[in-house]
Formats: sequence, structure tokens, C-alpha cells
Amino acid sequence: MNTTITDTLYKVNEAYLGWKKVSVEERVIYLEKVKAKLLKNLEDYAKCMTLDMHKPIKQAVAETEKSARLIDYYIENGAELLKGRTIKTDWTETYTVNEPLGVILGVMPWNFPFWQVFRFAIPTLLAGNTVVVKHASNVPLSAKALEECFNVDGFDQVYFNITVSGKEVDSIIESPIIKGVSLTGSEAAGSSVGKKAGELIKPTVLELGGSNAFIIREDVDIDSIIPIAINARFQNTGQSCIAGKRFLIQNSIKQEFTEKFVEAVKEIKFGDLMDYNTGIGLMAREDLAVELETIMLESVQMGAKILTGGKRDGAKFEPTVITDVTDQMPAFQLETFGPLAVIVGYDTFDQAIAMSNDSRFGLGVAMFSKDVMFLKSKIHEFDEGAVFINEMVISDPRVPFGGNKFSGIGREMAKEGLLSFVNKKSVVIK
Repeated sequence: MNTTITDTLYKVNEAYLGWKKVSVEERVIYLEKVKAKLLKNLEDYAKCMTLDMHKPIKQAVAETEKSARLIDYYIENGAELLKGRTIKTDWTETYTVNEPLGVILGVMPWNFPFWQVFRFAIPTLLAGNTVVVKHASNVPLSAKALEECFNVDGFDQVYFNITVSGKEVDSIIESPIIKGVSLTGSEAAGSSVGKKAGELIKPTVLELGGSNAFIIREDVDIDSIIPIAINARFQNTGQSCIAGKRFLIQNSIKQEFTEKFVEAVKEIKFGDLMDYNTGIGLMAREDLAVELETIMLESVQMGAKILTGGKRDGAKFEPTVITDVTDQMPAFQLETFGPLAVIVGYDTFDQAIAMSNDSRFGLGVAMFSKDVMFLKSKIHEFDEGAVFINEMVISDPRVPFGGNKFSGIGREMAKEGLLSFVNKKSVVIK
């Protein structure tokens, strides 16, 4: 670990020694200042994301605004959520308190450069920890802007960026200053970080990949579902862990849904990324587009059929729909991190459940039907971190977020995220 990184860790640890003594009410004032700075520079920060990873400006602005809403949630609810609890015993007093752990490392991804950092850093800081963030190397403008946003008057030492390669993360985790790690990223990165943190008995939150099913029963109003399905798959150029990737459609309506879905996909337009009318951008890197193309072409060689799109030019990947997909194809089994939608038919809902669960991932599932009670009766049959009924899977600060199986461990946001890096101390007084 080089001298610059060592110095940074010492600085952020020194800041922690003071920050942990600051009252929750004062930490909330800090959050208010960060939010004000975020909104004041909203357009400039959004442009950083657009320039870094080709996110259309309208979506970048929406991401910035969503980050502000997360801060609002913790401003309004954080103090109450951090309270311990009284336990009824035969001692004079028994209760718990939630105390910070120290310096927490955040290893962050490129696909939502602001949102991912805010949903890690805001609750972690409010709990009394300080943070160092290793952001993705392909979003340098966003990383710099975030450090600027978090360092506000009177609170300028609680958040630091560090610039290291992925291979150097282990040495950061090994520092005795680091007390916990939160990573959002690939399965491989999560496995590596989890292994190192486990060796050192340090708590982790790992938010990894997903291959979410988007299940539609035959009783739906197809026309009302199409816009939701388009957004679920192609928002952020399809580069989202919670995107609807495998569309499981009851066979009685599969043809009608597919025809309408394909027509809607054809309407998604590339354009100037700074134009609010642009619906989709380039993928973040050309190698990612090549990887998606390989998954598609291998599936086609096994019998899948391209209904629209299917062409790549550098990092530009056309919005694509494929069908005749089987559970043995890469497009079904792997995470398709980009604008590729897979359509599969089913006869009975039990078949849909089995296909949804036939994945190493378990992040979320979206189900659509007029019979809500029927869908509610099936919730426990899904191996997922979240089940959404008549809504696409989304992340929201009010709701715990995280996955099952190879989608990760731990939870972000809501109360669970706020308590991810605290010492839940029990107190007993005779």
C-alpha cells in the first residue's frame, strides 16, 4: 500500500475519532448540507455521469434527484432508526445501543455512479462511521464530484476517495484501520472481497449481480404492461443488476405481448446524450458490449431467434429482443448486463416459478396479474431478495435492498442498511 493511501487512511481514521462523538442531530445537519450541495450542482453532477459512462442526461438528472430523496429519508427517519431498544428482563435495566465501527471501505460500481455511492455512504456516515470510497476507474469525473459534494463546511474529513486498482483492494482491507467493507459489483469482485474480509473477520455487504425474471400472467392488460417492461429492461442502457432480464410470458398471450414489446423496443432511440429526448446511450465500455454480444450469438447458435436489434458497433449495442430461448442457453443462465431482452413462454405458473428460480442469482422478481391474492400466495416460493407485484423491481431508500444466492449478502438502505456497520451493543444493569 503506497504512502498516499496510508496517509488517507490515517486522516479518515482521525476524522472518525471526532465524528463518532458528534450527536446524531449534528450528523443530520451534515446530511442537509450535502443535499443542498447536491441539488445546487445537480446539472453539473449529472453531466459528469453522462460524460463518464454515456448515461443519457435525463436519466443522469433523475439519478441525482433520487440520491437527494435518499438523503431526505435519512434526515427524516435516521435518528429514530438508530435508537436501540429496551428489553424486558429481571435485571434493573437491559437495553441495546447502536455504535459506529470506524472507517468503512466502499468499493463502488460505474453503472449508477452517484446513486450507489449515496446509498452506501449516507447511512454509513449517519451511523457515526467515516468512509473511504474506491470508485470504478471509468467514472473519474463522477468520483471527483462526489468527493467534492460530501466535503462540506465543517465536515470536510469524513469522506475520502482512494485511487487504486481492483487488485490493490485486498491490501486496503488488510489495514487495521478498515473495520468493514461494502461492495457493489460483479460476482467475481464480491467473491474476492468477501474472501479477504472473511479471513480478517470484518463485516461486509455485497450487492452483486442479478438475472431477474419479469413474469406476466395471461389476465393482464398487455398495453399497460409494455411501458413498464421497456423501462425494466432498457433503463440505463440495460446496465442494471435489478433490470428485468428474463421475460417469462404465459403462452396464451406470448405472441401478442412479443409483437407489442418488439414494436416498442424499435421506438427506443439513440441520440445526443445531452438531449433530454434521447432514450438510450452507448454501453459504458466496448468490452462490455462485446461480452453481451458473445452471450447473444452463442444463444443464437443454440437456436435462439433475434426479433429486433442484434447489432453492435463499438460500444453501441442496439436494443435487442430474442426468443426461442431455453434454460441451457447463456442468455438464460448468465447475467445479460446491457440492452438484451430474453422472452420465454410458460404454461403453468409453477413452471414460471421454476424457471425464475433456475438461476445462480436471487436479487428480485417482478410478477404481473390482476389476481393479486394469487401472486401473494406464491411469494415464499421464490428464491429472491425482493418480490414486486404489479411493479418492476426498483431500489427505494424506504425498502431494504439486497439479494439471495450469488446476488450477495447483507442489505442496503432502510433501517437494515443504516445498521449494517454498527456495533449492536447490549447493556445489562443489575
